[in-house]
Amino acid sequence: MSNVLYKIEDSIGYVTINRPDVLNCFDYETLKQLQEVVDTIELDPEVRVVIFTGAGEKAFSAGADLKERKTLTDVQVRRNVKAIRDVFNSIASLPQPTIAAVNGYAFGGGFELMLACDFSFAVEEAKLGLTETSWAIIPGAGGTQRLPRLIGEAKAKELIFTARKISASDAYGWGILTRVVKRDELMKSCEEFAAEMLKNGPIALKQAKYAINQGMNADLQTGLAIESKAYEITIPTEDRLEALQAFSERRTANFTGK
Repeated sequence: MSNVLYKIEDSIGYVTINRPDVLNCFDYETLKQLQEVVDTIELDPEVRVVIFTGAGEKAFSAGADLKERKTLTDVQVRRNVKAIRDVFNSIASLPQPTIAAVNGYAFGGGFELMLACDFSFAVEEAKLGLTETSWAIIPGAGGTQRLPRLIGEAKAKELIFTARKISASDAYGWGILTRVVKRDELMKSCEEFAAEMLKNGPIALKQAKYAINQGMNADLQTGLAIESKAYEITIPTEDRLEALQAFSERRTANFTGK
């Protein structure tokens, strides 16, 4: 059975890390399969929103597969770290909006997968943490860079330096999570949130995400220039004209992503 499950329903791509017996940890094979799925999603116009989750009810992902790590040479460890960094960068760079449906533990690489997504919904009993320093390593798949940008330098250092595991409610209070929900409402909540985005123009969503992501670390004038170029892409689209026509006819717009 595949370590990564993928399906498309109603314009939503569902990606599931499928190793529940080992808390959905990432071994090299899983990382390769995840990269293949993400590469497929990037170029698929049918997929307008992506939801990432873990199989079972215990874990979103507990990070790297430490049993595998014990068997690896230094060269292979570097290979794995590059693979997880690359695939999470690919997820962060997806043009579609992404949602992490955190169904349990999100430690180490699992936390970093969550950070690579645009939004994160978690069950009330979830536990989260960048625990790498307790293993005498550091977050190597974006944690030291994405977390400070999300919650600020001091708070990020506190979590990383202490390797603290925090509750979903605390993570929400720190601004890490978008929403905390009951377990039986997790996927429904993610899908309802996705539906709010799906009613809007898919090209516009992609260009808005691009402008925000590219402009975040630029100075204001550069960011405004990025925004201007992203806006230009939406002007000649059929969807923009459809929105104006639907407004004049007092009906809901039917966007096709063209």
